[in-house]
Amino acid sequence: MTKSRRPSRTARALLPGAVAAALLTGCAQGSGSGAAPGPAAAGVPSSPGSGGGPAPGTLLVADFGSGTVTFVDPARGATGSVEVGTAPYGLALGADGRAWVATAEGVAVVDTAARKRLALIPYRTDTGPVTTGEYRGGGMGIALAPDGRRAYVGVNVPGGNGALEVVDTAALRVTDAVPVGRRPFDVDVSEDGTEVYATNHDSFDVTVVAAGTLEARRVEVAPYGTEGGLGSWLKPHYAAVRPSDGRLLLPFEGERLAVVDPRTGRTGIEPMTANTHQHGVAVTADGTLLAVGTGPIDPDADRGPSLTVRTPDGRERVYPLEGPHEDVAVSRDGRTAYVTGGFTRDGYWDGLTVVDLASGGTRRLAAGSRPLGIAVLRGAAGPAAERDGGGRER
Repeated sequence: MTKSRRPSRTARALLPGAVAAALLTGCAQGSGSGAAPGPAAAGVPSSPGSGGGPAPGTLLVADFGSGTVTFVDPARGATGSVEVGTAPYGLALGADGRAWVATAEGVAVVDTAARKRLALIPYRTDTGPVTTGEYRGGGMGIALAPDGRRAYVGVNVPGGNGALEVVDTAALRVTDAVPVGRRPFDVDVSEDGTEVYATNHDSFDVTVVAAGTLEARRVEVAPYGTEGGLGSWLKPHYAAVRPSDGRLLLPFEGERLAVVDPRTGRTGIEPMTANTHQHGVAVTADGTLLAVGTGPIDPDADRGPSLTVRTPDGRERVYPLEGPHEDVAVSRDGRTAYVTGGFTRDGYWDGLTVVDLASGGTRRLAAGSRPLGIAVLRGAAGPAAERDGGGRER
């Protein structure tokens, strides 16, 4: 991907200076007065669920570099891996303890209690030869319906538009495929399960799909415009569904937050403060947004990698990170963020950064091989968490 010409710093201003300053009072790089606190707990008990399985707080990451998923103890590191298929990207967790992993070959189904792969469901869409790398064909974003009966996976077709494939989670087969845009980085489902959202990186849009009829419509999301086309860096990557109103939150460049109403197609823009190229996101039950900054596009104008924590009222705290990262999950008590170091481009590393959201302290944890998607496991029983990496737990 080549870098398109970025607008000048002046041209990128969102609001008149006085208004922007008022909105961002107390929002600064790192900690300081007015810095937003860590996200509120998601309201899920931290006690172990019945039925055995992984201990609460165990992490599961998709190893884009090795064809596995890895179980990670946040204190000790990796505790085991399961082969799933070539170049796994996103993953989603069900309340039954099964993980659904989007690989280049198909959707892998993993029993997280027994730590074994149960199935590999082939795609209906022709994605060409199975390969690895940033532009490989196959599954990218993935999410589960709230009732767990369907999994939705965004399938990349190199050189063309992708598809949203619908998996029957009982029959373990693809039942439908809906055309979407190019390179569906992320997939999300509305809180009531009536709509599915594919965030399409290379076509500057989100495809809104009605879960019942599978009718689809395109919503352009391009707060910087579409100049540069496939070569532009200023495109959507990941989205989160805001619990309070169902709007989609898509951060761009640590400067602009696109707030999309999927029902009307209208997009509002709010200012952000990190000034870095942003990828993965997570949202807590109270609407706190976490956004991963991978690093600068223009080293002379942009800041380095970071994690932004943004409260519903727009206050932000920005935690600097060492090196590029891709996606993020939050502990069940809301006190800790886990940021994957895999990154879809060059500069990735094999581990996680653990961020204490109260103190701002960080530590690196070796875990997995180029990890992208991430989720916090509860165990085989009980409700699932709010957000995984590259998908949703339901």
